[in-house]
Amino acid sequence: MTARKFTVTQPTQIRFGVGAIDGLAQAVQDLGGTKVMLVVDPNLKSVGLLGKITGSLDSNNIKYKIFDHVDPEPGLKLADEGKTLAAKAGCDCVIGAGGGSAMDVAKAISILLTNGGKAVDYLGLGKIKKPGVPKIMVPTTAGTGAEVTFTAVFINEKTKSKGGMNGDPLYPDIAVLDPALTLTLPPKVTAAPGIDALTHALEAFVSTQSHTISDMYALEAIELISGNLAMAYANGNNIEARSAMLMGSLLGGKALATAGVGLVHAMAYPLGGMFNIPHGLANAVLLPFVVDYNIIGNPEKFARIASVMGYDVNDLPLREAGQTAVEAVYELNRDVEIPGSLEALGIPAAKIPEMARIALTVTRPVENNPRKPSLEDVIRVYEIAHKGW
Repeated sequence: MTARKFTVTQPTQIRFGVGAIDGLAQAVQDLGGTKVMLVVDPNLKSVGLLGKITGSLDSNNIKYKIFDHVDPEPGLKLADEGKTLAAKAGCDCVIGAGGGSAMDVAKAISILLTNGGKAVDYLGLGKIKKPGVPKIMVPTTAGTGAEVTFTAVFINEKTKSKGGMNGDPLYPDIAVLDPALTLTLPPKVTAAPGIDALTHALEAFVSTQSHTISDMYALEAIELISGNLAMAYANGNNIEARSAMLMGSLLGGKALATAGVGLVHAMAYPLGGMFNIPHGLANAVLLPFVVDYNIIGNPEKFARIASVMGYDVNDLPLREAGQTAVEAVYELNRDVEIPGSLEALGIPAAKIPEMARIALTVTRPVENNPRKPSLEDVIRVYEIAHKGW
């Protein structure tokens, strides 16, 4: 404790609970918004959620412009396009509703409306100088935690690589989390985002930047997600499991915002940039293989993860107790039918060296990782993950 220095910034107001979406218009009014840019996942209408989100706005006569061109792995051009439409419509508030992609696009639009320029200008850390227009996030999946983070991730169409905007101005002003909005999620859209949320919490817990506050968030998130994901996957109408998952995702987002993520994320970036594999699915497939590689970097914390996930490690040697975390993660992946290898995702083995080189350029997650990877290490982990166990 005495050797650790850290700063925690958490400005987002959280409004959580079944029926919370009914107060969306009030949230807009509380922030002084009069016309909303509503950024939504394109499938919200087909699953019956768009009306639940717009209903509060309609009943309170709040005008809005819908932007639903969001891709699962959004490119920078989507943020630029959305900003142009929002400016033309005179929007003074942005709502992002859906998964992480919609929320990331919404956060970027908010920033571009006040800072000007193009989205590519703000890739990196500390490049955003002005606050954005007020922004509200409404997650409809339990996965990314983007509703409480200061990052927005995009594919750069020119370089075919993924990169993030990072900075405190990206923190949403309000997050509205209604577990009832997640009841319609099909099993596949429950599984990968759920493991994605677990990845955030797990990597934050073993991060070299972890501290007392981030550990508190991470451990609670790991317990909630590992204890409820399979139930939410098996029965999507289980509101208790859905509520626990949404809270777990939120806490995982807080953990990553305060301690960062690690090698799983760095290795997942090329899968999205090169092959359009959704971020959550890429993380989910890679997670057990990277955990296995990382054990020796912090066996005590990995043993704690296994314990929180329900495994009895009290009488085991420390290294064996830590290794149990691999079994815990792998079993949860199998329960929710996450593919067991990169080969199953259609990733060509010949691209592994290129993927490894790109992964090591994602510097912050690599630096946060509890074990410092070489290029040969990353290639080997990719190769093992490609074949599967």
